[in-house]
Amino acid sequence: MDSFISGSGKTIAVHALAIAIASAALCGAGQQPVSTSGSITGDRWVHVVSSGESWATLGARVGVDPAILANRNGLTVGVPLKPGDVLGIDNRHIAPDNAEDDELLINLPQRMLFHYGQGTVRASYPIAVGRPGWPTPTGPFSIVEMETDPTWDVPLSIQEEMRNAGKPVVKAVPPGAENPLGKYWMRLSFGSIGLHGTTAPSSIYHAATHGCIRMHPDDVDDLYHRVALGSRGRIVYEPVLVAFDGVDVFVEVHGDPYHRAPNPLWRALELLDRLGLRGLVDVREIVRVVREEEGLAVPVTARHPTD
Repeated sequence: MDSFISGSGKTIAVHALAIAIASAALCGAGQQPVSTSGSITGDRWVHVVSSGESWATLGARVGVDPAILANRNGLTVGVPLKPGDVLGIDNRHIAPDNAEDDELLINLPQRMLFHYGQGTVRASYPIAVGRPGWPTPTGPFSIVEMETDPTWDVPLSIQEEMRNAGKPVVKAVPPGAENPLGKYWMRLSFGSIGLHGTTAPSSIYHAATHGCIRMHPDDVDDLYHRVALGSRGRIVYEPVLVAFDGVDVFVEVHGDPYHRAPNPLWRALELLDRLGLRGLVDVREIVRVVREEEGLAVPVTARHPTD
């Protein structure tokens, strides 16, 4: 699967590449890695397309941008999938460093939720987060309410949005197929923000909500039975992640939907320096990964010519 065609992204100035390469040369090649910033989740496999699947539904389900998924298979999202099509899927992600030993860790630019147990990642899920005009808050939280078949009490702010859009103003939606919360609701200690299911699973892996964290119905069912009232977590904002698995260094780069992050190339180099990994990487490959911004864990280890 390493032969998948890589996508293209925004341009990085040539002088940034020159400076980065020069900087790498000054960083001692004999540095020894001191730690990792996270572990690798996900996998690579071959998928046979089923009836009803599309680039959007498949990308949302596995946590890969549809355009990147298509591009890595030498295709475009403009070419519809057909039952029986064979795709290579790589949905490897880097779990952020869980320094506070939280049970749940949510990274907003990554649109991923990680469930930890005894210091290791037990499960990971693609999610939908708040859109740029309605951002999901960051910081520590706990689960303060858990409910099955919830009624959605529509917040006043969303009622106002309905009114401004000329739509009927709905104050409450009972349990059932039309309830956008789905079957499970877990309210977090951020007021009205919570984890919940959805009636629009293709919206997963997007910044598309009014601040809540939206999950695929199967995933929220799984998570609901892993956690309990009082479970602690943290929401972070980390578009650039680095990990070392003992053999390879990986870098993962996402967009900056809330415009809060520093330059991604400098951030990647800073993390590599902090972890003592700079001497192990091909800086040209770092630049490519930043430019293409695929949102996946990509190996960037420097290879000898004979490798």
